[in-house]
Amino acid sequence: MANVAWIGLGVMGYPMAGHLLTRGGHDVSVYNRTAAKAEAWVAAYGAGTAKATPRAAAEGADLVFCCVGNDDDLRQMTLGPDGAFHAMREGAIFIDHTTASADVARELAAEATRRGLAFIDAPVSGGQAGAEAGQLTVMCGGDAEAFRSAEPAIRAFARAVRLMGPSGSGQLAKMVNQIAIAGLLQGLSEAIAFAENAGLDVAAVIDTISKGAAQSWQMENRWQTMHARRFDFGFAVDWMRKDLGICLAEARRNGAALPVTEIVDRFYAEVQDQGGSRWDTSSLIARLPSPSASRA
Repeated sequence: MANVAWIGLGVMGYPMAGHLLTRGGHDVSVYNRTAAKAEAWVAAYGAGTAKATPRAAAEGADLVFCCVGNDDDLRQMTLGPDGAFHAMREGAIFIDHTTASADVARELAAEATRRGLAFIDAPVSGGQAGAEAGQLTVMCGGDAEAFRSAEPAIRAFARAVRLMGPSGSGQLAKMVNQIAIAGLLQGLSEAIAFAENAGLDVAAVIDTISKGAAQSWQMENRWQTMHARRFDFGFAVDWMRKDLGICLAEARRNGAALPVTEIVDRFYAEVQDQGGSRWDTSSLIARLPSPSASRA
C-alpha cells in the first residue's frame, strides 16, 4: 500500500482514482479544479481526502497520478505556483495519464530528474467504459526502474501495461493508437452507409463480416449506434481533434506521412460544424448520405 495523490477527476480520472482505493488498497488524496467534484469523490467512496491544490495533494505521496486535458493543463498541475512538483519528496514518481505531446513529456521528465523525482508518461486507451471497468490499456515512457515501481499501482485500473521506451514513448504510442482508430472509424462509417444505401440487412452483414478480416473493436461495439445515428456518449470529437492535432504536429517533425489522418481530421471538423463537438468519435458517419429508412 502506498500514499497516492490523484490530480484530475474527469470522466476518466474519477473511476481510475477509485480503483486505486478499492482495488489497490492505497491511501488516496485527490485534487480537482472544481473542488466540489473532489468532495463528491470522497463522499462516494467513503474514504480518501480532498485537497485544495495539486501541491497539497502531492505532499508526502509516493506516487502522484494525473489525468487532465492538455499540455498547458499538465504544466500548470506540475510546475504552476501550486504545482505538484513543488511538494513531491525526493524519489517520488509522477505518472501522467493525460494524452499530451511527447515534447511536454520529455520536458517534464527532465525537470523531474533535476528535482530528484521520476516522471512516467502513461496515456491510456479504452475510454470511459474501460476506466470504469478498470480495463484500460496503458502505454508508458520513462525510466525502467521507476516504471517497475509504479506498475503494480497502475494495474489497479489496467488490463495491459507496458513500458514502450524512454520519456515520450508512451505519448508516441498513444499517437499510433489514435491514427489507427481515425482511419478505421472512417472506413467503418463508409461501410455501414454503403450497406444502408445498397438495401442490405446491416445487422446480418455486420454479424457475418465481423467474423472475418474486417473485425475490430469499433465494429463490435459501435456499429449499432452508428446505424441508429446515436452519438451522445463516448469519446468526444473535440478531444479526438486535439489528439489528431498532436499526431499531425509530431508527424511534421519526424517526417511521417499521414494523408488519411489529415483527411479524417478535416471530416471531424465538419462534424463539429454540424453541432457534434461532444458526440462520440463514431459520429463520422453523420457526414455521409443515407436512405431515409428507419434505423435499427
